[in-house]
Amino acid sequence: MFCGFLNIGLLGFGSMGKTHAYCIQNLPYFFDGDVNAKIWSVCTKNPENAKNAMYRYDFSHYSDTEDDIINDDRIDIVDICTPNIYHYETAKKAILKGKHVYCEKPLAVSYAQAKELAELAKEKGVKCQVVFNNRFMSPIMRAKELMGENRLGRILSFSVKYLHSSSLDTNKKAGWKQDKDVCGGGVLFDLGSHAVDLIYHLCGEFKSVIGKSQIAYPVRTGVDGSVWRTNADEAFYMIATLENGAVGTFEISKITTGANDDLVIEIHGEKGSIKFDLMDPNFLYYYDATAKSGDLGGFCGYTKIECVNRYPSPGGVFPGIKAPIGWLRGHIGSYYSFIDAIVNNKEPSPNFDSGAYVQGVLECAYKSANDGREIFIKGDAL
Repeated sequence: MFCGFLNIGLLGFGSMGKTHAYCIQNLPYFFDGDVNAKIWSVCTKNPENAKNAMYRYDFSHYSDTEDDIINDDRIDIVDICTPNIYHYETAKKAILKGKHVYCEKPLAVSYAQAKELAELAKEKGVKCQVVFNNRFMSPIMRAKELMGENRLGRILSFSVKYLHSSSLDTNKKAGWKQDKDVCGGGVLFDLGSHAVDLIYHLCGEFKSVIGKSQIAYPVRTGVDGSVWRTNADEAFYMIATLENGAVGTFEISKITTGANDDLVIEIHGEKGSIKFDLMDPNFLYYYDATAKSGDLGGFCGYTKIECVNRYPSPGGVFPGIKAPIGWLRGHIGSYYSFIDAIVNNKEPSPNFDSGAYVQGVLECAYKSANDGREIFIKGDAL
């Protein structure tokens, strides 16, 4: 068993960098036992920002370049929170230096890149995990249990909606996630990677996809304030067939009026169904089709399972099992899972193989949108 502290080099300190830092610093509150990990150094594009972050958040050091972190023998983990196009080169350098890697999604901007990273991680024997944080929300974990117990039976259909309203204002300066030259893809990469991963995680592998992209606002304000032509999808729609025969739909959008962080997933089987809504994160809704009906409905209907903060040991200790959870709790659980894999020499989940698989499905969806035809995952791509 590993003993001592794991030192983390954090690359990027935007929204996700701060999220990861929050998780690392608060792990001991949420999990029993020793969680010996700390941020050793932070690096940002502007070194002055990294220096300010070090002082404000009480990190040990800051670095001028990512190579300082990757080449520092005192650092065990490289945490990548930079724009998508940089993931591949950074992760590759870190793996070759024998570092464990925690990487924001999507893993890369192409399946070939992601697959290479997954193979390299296995070759070098390092632990590498992709940040699919929604897997670690308690209702999703409960859904995985129910499906593992065959409570839904044969899966027939599913639907996933992941909706934001963040791209409706064309006067708002576009961010890097809206620039295909920096993000490698549009909303499908950003929100769609989470949606695809959840279906892959809960239901299994994909057989084929039919994709359709949408740019509703072809002209908007660019990063520098000038007029800019949109080059990345603002919404993406997909019909998918799984290897188990289930057929389902994806609606991924940042142009949905009235949406916040609206991730809604439904899975329907012969014996039951489940529903989850990220804006109602404490509960999983489960329908048992084997329950007896009768006058006034009998016992039929959806059961509202109070997952809340009822995480299995060593989690659930703070702020208490009855306390409501939120978006950050999924990230905290994800980071703990990664640290636990390193400390106890287990395979991380989701590892880079999972990240590469999701990357392949996303690539096939874009290919379908471009070619105007159904793309078979194994026959046409992976």
